[in-house]
Amino acid sequence: MGQSDQFEAYAIGFYNVENLFDTLDNPHIHDEEFTPTGDKLWNGEKYNAKVANIASVVSQLGLELCKEGVSLLGISEIENDTVLESIVKHPLLAGRNYSYVHHSSRDKRGIDVALIYDKDLFTPMNVRPYRVERPNAKKGSRPTRDVLLVSGDLEGERIHVSVNHWPSRSGGQKRTDNFRKAAAQVNRNILDSLLLEDSAAKMIILGDLNDDPDNNSLTQVLRAKKKPKSVGATDMFNPMYALFTKGLGSNAYRDKWSLFDQIVISEPLIREDNTGLKFHRALIYNKKYLIQKSGEYKGYPKRTFSGDVFQSGYSDHFPVYIYLIKAL
Repeated sequence: MGQSDQFEAYAIGFYNVENLFDTLDNPHIHDEEFTPTGDKLWNGEKYNAKVANIASVVSQLGLELCKEGVSLLGISEIENDTVLESIVKHPLLAGRNYSYVHHSSRDKRGIDVALIYDKDLFTPMNVRPYRVERPNAKKGSRPTRDVLLVSGDLEGERIHVSVNHWPSRSGGQKRTDNFRKAAAQVNRNILDSLLLEDSAAKMIILGDLNDDPDNNSLTQVLRAKKKPKSVGATDMFNPMYALFTKGLGSNAYRDKWSLFDQIVISEPLIREDNTGLKFHRALIYNKKYLIQKSGEYKGYPKRTFSGDVFQSGYSDHFPVYIYLIKAL
């Protein structure tokens, strides 16, 4: 773990790993595309290459300040426990004491969220999924992912981590705006409940929110402010906003960068008089090796597939992470 003369540091991140399916056909979900006979010709060789790529990225997150790497990592677009097991048991990560919390959601493609955690540092105490109901969604339309709340002790201090993958913009941003506001409201309700019990509750919302830091789901519903000085006791602070205003992003579409992958924190994590875990800085892990060097997606995150053509890439998203520090 990173250590200076004054602080201990902990890295907390999020990574949308882009369609990490096993190779088996699950008759209960629409995963046929990612099978050996499907459109992607998804086989053991491709699966193992993808897992190795993801494990490689995870193994390097947070090393600037934490020699053991990331303490907590939210994950989205994983199919099941099988792929999580493949990641944490991969030789690049096997030396770390990682485990995970996973919840199967109602998503018809079967892509879920999960939380990978370092058992030496974090102890889950309570796990609860929260449903996100999309207002006025068409009858028979596919349900979205649940919010996964994991409350536990990080080095003896209680924190609440909410892992998210909000409804996409498929069908248009404006038409789907209320869906993401509904997901934001679920998180807002969770935080309000936590603050009723403990005015110093430390909550971290992380995920692929399919919205940018300046969208209403964050600024109005979550009340996620861009500057610490404007954060009230029941507001949230969005440390990704500063990165967004610099033109940085975690995913790209039609030559436009977005910062859909975000980590938002409750006010106690930035309090001046906070003697426990405290926010330090936020980063996007956008190293050169993760960037496509040529072709249609040149300059974008190096994805796994271009259409149905295997690219042996990582993901169409960059990971994001924050550091929390605690005075020694």
